[in-house]
Amino acid sequence: MRPNAQSYQMFQRVTISESDVYYLLSNERRRETLTILWEFDDELTLRSLSEQIASIESETTPAPRPLRESVYNALHQTHLPKLATYGLVEYDPDRKLVRSNPESRSLARYMDTMAPVGISWGEYYRALGIFGLFTVVASLTSLPVFAAVDPLVFASGALALFALSTVYQLVGTLSRSLHSMTTLLGRYLP
Repeated sequence: MRPNAQSYQMFQRVTISESDVYYLLSNERRRETLTILWEFDDELTLRSLSEQIASIESETTPAPRPLRESVYNALHQTHLPKLATYGLVEYDPDRKLVRSNPESRSLARYMDTMAPVGISWGEYYRALGIFGLFTVVASLTSLPVFAAVDPLVFASGALALFALSTVYQLVGTLSRSLHSMTTLLGRYLP
């Protein structure tokens, strides 16, 4: 798999086909690499990145040494060069430093999924909005079963679901960010 031809506009940038995006994101370690790099504006060492990914995989900090070494080698030999080939990261294999390129953020929309359901958060919120609208309209038009309930109850229920879903999504994002930060800081603090 090779990146598609460059698009020449005012600034040169690599365009990646949708099939290549899915190919790149089919590997969990590449997804974790991008997620971690997006959280840090500066470059990271390969060692720090591999320790964070190993901690996520093992759900322990620090991760077992064999797993850390396995992740380190896989990132160095396969995943980071592949992401660099597509212009998503800058990787210096000699200095073992990596940073994300701004273009890589365009892949976030492909990664914004609810793991147990397998749909994006955007799709979930759209479906929730349509469901809420349907129940309110059904109640207002006196459809059987819906007419027995005040439309305000349906509207309040839909808004409550939006609020709970937003809190759930926010807590998940914050816990992942906190886990990444504690893993990184744990390496430097006694």
